[in-house]
Amino acid sequence: MDRAPMRRALVSVSDKSGIVEFARALTRCGVEILSTGGTHRTLADAGISVVEISAYTGFPEILDGRVKTLHPKVHGGILHRRDVAEHVRAVAEHGIQPIDMVVVNLYPFEETVFRSDVELEEAVEQIDVGGPSMVRAAAKNHAHVAVVTDPGQYARVAADLETGGGTLSSSLLKELAAAAFQRTASYDRAIADYLSRRFVAPATADDPDLPERLSLEYERAAVLRYGENPHQKGACYVARGYPAACLATARQIHGKELSYNNLLDLDSALAVVREFRRPGAVVIKHNNPCGAAVADQLVDAFAKAYAGDPLSAFGSVLGFNRPVDEATALALTEPDRFVEAIIAPSFTPAAVQALTTRPTWKASVRLLEVGDLGAHEEFRRGAMVMRPIEGGLLRQSADLGENGWAERRVVTRRTPTERELRDLEFAWILVKHVRSNAIVLAVNEAAVGVGAGQMSRVDAVEIAARKAGERAKGAVLASDAFFPFRDNVDLAAAVGVSAVVQPGGSKRDQDSIDACNEHNVAMLFTGKRHFKH
Repeated sequence: MDRAPMRRALVSVSDKSGIVEFARALTRCGVEILSTGGTHRTLADAGISVVEISAYTGFPEILDGRVKTLHPKVHGGILHRRDVAEHVRAVAEHGIQPIDMVVVNLYPFEETVFRSDVELEEAVEQIDVGGPSMVRAAAKNHAHVAVVTDPGQYARVAADLETGGGTLSSSLLKELAAAAFQRTASYDRAIADYLSRRFVAPATADDPDLPERLSLEYERAAVLRYGENPHQKGACYVARGYPAACLATARQIHGKELSYNNLLDLDSALAVVREFRRPGAVVIKHNNPCGAAVADQLVDAFAKAYAGDPLSAFGSVLGFNRPVDEATALALTEPDRFVEAIIAPSFTPAAVQALTTRPTWKASVRLLEVGDLGAHEEFRRGAMVMRPIEGGLLRQSADLGENGWAERRVVTRRTPTERELRDLEFAWILVKHVRSNAIVLAVNEAAVGVGAGQMSRVDAVEIAARKAGERAKGAVLASDAFFPFRDNVDLAAAVGVSAVVQPGGSKRDQDSIDACNEHNVAMLFTGKRHFKH
């Protein structure tokens, strides 16, 4: 059978976006609509002819709606095979009418449990029972029954239904069934993961954040032109219902399509600026900050950040932690500057006008809005991050929250000045976002030299010092991990560094402390390492 007739649809949706228009399309194609509860009211209020499910089954909804579609007249109507005579006789004998389409999207369990304040009782009430049962029944009987589980499918189903004169193609029925089983599988996985975290006591099991088995569920948001290089495939996937402001949920408001490398850099840019309390800006190149700064005004933060390494900043990605205003936009569109992409909470209309009309790269620059960076911040504190390895992956808690600054201690004879202390805190925040081995030199809460990804720490110091040049005089230095030898301090002091912050913990710490005392350099230990491999 190439096409299946659609005479009757059961519509019961939690997410009602687009359902009225879809129901009208079904009605135009002669499909009778059965519906439940809130969906029935929505359709009836829109003037659509709809039969309430209790009128069809002869049994009322009970238990606050927990039982409404769990009925033989519903599941018999869905599950019976139209090509088996015994099935056809059985449903006719019991007054069961065929249900040829099931339009169901499930209770928003994932979105509910993403909230940090959700209580167990509320989460449990969002476990759908009747919905998945109907979805699985329809998907099993996909040779005869269509199952529509996502508003994104409405347009295609309606178009095929109209083209087929009230019938759907078997190829579409199969695709819908596969998507339905994917949806119920991810739904059940989300429930199992949540209940395991709540019910499995750490005293009797592994850490709930590091379960024995790990299932991942992401939805493809975009197919990219290619991966890191043109010969590699690439795509972007997002977690369903993730609540916090992030790159995956950002809205692109201008510019050409994003590349794999753009996305990596944009994610790094957002990670840096969201840590700054004051207006802040960062310039990212090849996944490392080549410039970053904070100031009282965003435009000044940008100017200081860009000045950190103007040569590397060409073709960079920018991040801001405040809405981009016209003054900032005008500053970054000055001649001889080229920007690939910008991510920020938002852009003022005047800023968008400037960025999309003034520079030579106006047509290509990508502008992404993420919204309030403080929203759902408590959720991010418990985030876990993953990194693939061949044949598996690594999982760890994100390096967020307390960074060791509050536990800092002075280990040298000289104590940092107030100015040095401000710069040390800024550099300490930034250095954890630089690839290891990582060194940051900073002056006036702005990076003036960054040494990233080196095999030896002294090489990273040399690179940062070379980038800083004369600006190294009076600068502070942050190191993401301890100094194995005093040569790092000797080199830093030679170029004019006045204060240092590092985790400490080397068996040769005293050598570095002695070197600082010899050069009259102040040094802090934080006790917390921030490798970023």
